[in-house]
Amino acid sequence: MTSASANENCLGWAARDPSGVLSPYEFNRRAVSSDDVLLDIAFCGMCFADVIWTRNIIGTSKYPLVPGHEITGIVREVGMDVKHFKVGDHVGVGTYVNSCRECEYCCDALEVHCSEGAINTFDGIDVDGTVTKGGYSSYIVVNERYCFRIPENYPLASAAPLLCAGITVYTPMIRHNMNQPGKSLGVVGLGGLGHLAVKFGKAFGLKVTVFSTSISKREEALNLLGADKFVISSDEQQMMALSKSFDFIINTASGDIPFDTYLSLLKTAGVLVLVGFPSEVKFIPGNLILGMKSIVGSVTGGTKQTQEMLDFCASHKIYPEIEIVPIQYVNEALERLIKKDVKYRFVIDVANSIK
Repeated sequence: MTSASANENCLGWAARDPSGVLSPYEFNRRAVSSDDVLLDIAFCGMCFADVIWTRNIIGTSKYPLVPGHEITGIVREVGMDVKHFKVGDHVGVGTYVNSCRECEYCCDALEVHCSEGAINTFDGIDVDGTVTKGGYSSYIVVNERYCFRIPENYPLASAAPLLCAGITVYTPMIRHNMNQPGKSLGVVGLGGLGHLAVKFGKAFGLKVTVFSTSISKREEALNLLGADKFVISSDEQQMMALSKSFDFIINTASGDIPFDTYLSLLKTAGVLVLVGFPSEVKFIPGNLILGMKSIVGSVTGGTKQTQEMLDFCASHKIYPEIEIVPIQYVNEALERLIKKDVKYRFVIDVANSIK
């Protein structure tokens, strides 16, 4: 049987050069193989990675480039050997679409850390040598191992940001036992990642404090997101008053932060997790050693934990705060994303706007 995808153009929006400006673009997806799932894309979240890659900030972008790695949609076709999905299922695809499946990390369902390198959902080189293209497009073909079941009662638009922003904060919170009720969590930065860290923290029963340089975020942090406390991180008195009071701090900001100050806020054996990308990590070693403290890093997560997170969000009614936009608005949305002018995640309504 000939796959529907073999002869059908995929409609997308692509950047053609480092200006990062996106415009309509037609291309071909691979045919559905025996263990593949084809999903019609309903929604795609917008991540800052979309800015970085469309504008070639790292220097490795391959044009035309179709971004997007927070993908949700509905299964249209499955290969004959697919066991976990059927036509009509609600499915998500995150930041990677393949891995070696043989190394110790893949065998432990930590495919994002694959020894051979996980294949990114966009601008990666797939096993057939083609460049992967992401979710700013009408459909996608992915091996079933890298697809996730979206619970039927969970909105597809809300699920999209969970597949990067959500799993990025959920993974270190679980790994470092930040799910113990009554413990104290500090969240640095209140954007796409930070607001979900607050929501997870409250669902885990933690006492959550938001650190921000912007007083304008106070009301939403406390009243919309449910944080217990809001602190202006540039206020030395407020910061000093919290010395040795946190079990965990998760830094979601990519700007530089005063590491010594935040280390002073941790209790003995406290953990400071970095999921943002500051330009440097600089601190006095004694502030780490005295008190048995840790600074650790984390990226997204493996397939098993991603599915666990999606199920957790559905059962605990955790929903990202999103602004839904048509695909024709993506260039304006990316500019707003750079200016941090979004509360708290853009989600493209692909199904109803791509033509």
